[in-house]
Amino acid sequence: PGRPGFNLVGLADTGVKEARERVRSALRHSGLPFPQQRLTVNLAPAELRKEGSGFDLPIAVAICLAMRGAGCPDDTAFIGELALDGSIRHVNGVLVAVRALHRAGIREVFVPAADAAEAALVDGIQVFAARHVAEVIGHLGNRERLAAQAPATASPVTPEADPDLQDLVGQQAARRALELSAAGGHHLLLTGPPGAGKTMLARCLPGILPPLVLDQAIEVAQVRSVLGELDGFPLRWERPFRSPHHSISIAGLLGGGTALARPGEITRADHGVLFMDELAEFQSNALQALRQPLEQRQVTITRSQGSVTYPARFTLVAATNPCPCGWAGDGRRECRCPPAAVDRYQRSLSGPLLDRIDLRVTVTRPALKALSGPASGEPSAAVRERVVAARDRQERRQGGLNAQLSGAGLRAWAPLGRSGHLLARWAEEKGLTARGFHRAWRVARTAADLDGIDQVAEGHVLEALGYRLPDHDRAA
Repeated sequence: PGRPGFNLVGLADTGVKEARERVRSALRHSGLPFPQQRLTVNLAPAELRKEGSGFDLPIAVAICLAMRGAGCPDDTAFIGELALDGSIRHVNGVLVAVRALHRAGIREVFVPAADAAEAALVDGIQVFAARHVAEVIGHLGNRERLAAQAPATASPVTPEADPDLQDLVGQQAARRALELSAAGGHHLLLTGPPGAGKTMLARCLPGILPPLVLDQAIEVAQVRSVLGELDGFPLRWERPFRSPHHSISIAGLLGGGTALARPGEITRADHGVLFMDELAEFQSNALQALRQPLEQRQVTITRSQGSVTYPARFTLVAATNPCPCGWAGDGRRECRCPPAAVDRYQRSLSGPLLDRIDLRVTVTRPALKALSGPASGEPSAAVRERVVAARDRQERRQGGLNAQLSGAGLRAWAPLGRSGHLLARWAEEKGLTARGFHRAWRVARTAADLDGIDQVAEGHVLEALGYRLPDHDRAA
């Protein structure tokens, strides 16, 4: 009792506070009573900041049940934004929320009809698609029951390769490096002049990767759900391919910004490919911030409001020119850059960042007359078969890709035998770091898997070492 009013407490942001007007209008336009007395809605826990419009529906349901003196089942949850006429609108992050609710013991959840398909991806929880708040109240009062959403079923589909490797002219060394990258999850750097085919090579990588499995597809869908990018059936089997512009900020690349829970490009590329074209043109602080996610395969963003950890299980493919004009070492066109400018341009890529890239390949421009000839390269489908076979070997052997093998895992699953002396001697002569030593070892293991061989041979070690040229030789 008291003077009529509607108060929200519990550290709500502006969007949540505006729920008072949306809920009041929605209930009145739906023919549902609204209390003419003092009303307080407590959002617990009070120390956790509440954001978004998904609290509208649970607040409205709680008010209606409280006026009837009825309680809400402990195993039921509600998510949705209310329009002024009582209809229920889409909200972001429904898939993530429903998975968390299921882990918390919730058995039934009411979500907007537009979001029911993604919510139904979660096994073990009953999903009801609600279009209007009156439908939800009628269901809870046993007047008119809503039909449960059918569980989502789907089988992985291999997407068509576009572009296809058979359309690429030449570049045999780069093709091999691309296949190694796909088979073992290794990061790749392509260096060469404009028009050499660096971008096309990078865009061919998703076409030789196997399609996502169900668990991976759901994890990718979770990221898109948080960003509000799910439309229609939420599962996609093709791997993400993200290509941010070189002017991107740290927050855009890693995540964060004003909204703490907003993923960045490295999370959007989870289980897929992050292509960074013109790598030397990216902001230096953004490139340095990329070093930790490359190692840990996740990124933790900390702000005054708290911290959040995003997945970052991507394969990096980077492309760069050898100099500002792009023609250093081309052979058919003269470089206009002074030596100091070339050195400064190449030094913009720090040693610690390059040390985290497994494969470094120099590409050259193909002969122009070869471009008009028929496509004669190996198609992506054939390469994909070898990649899938190599990945299957790794999954059966160690339960993951070679790029994630630890030092102990390398000793257990990639014994070098006599070739270990070759790797150690070459690494000592060329000044490889311990990280570079282990990364070359992992690439050698992948080369052996592509050949279907259990033992890493000297040829595999030599091939892996060839991809770790010293910095001053990369433009040669």
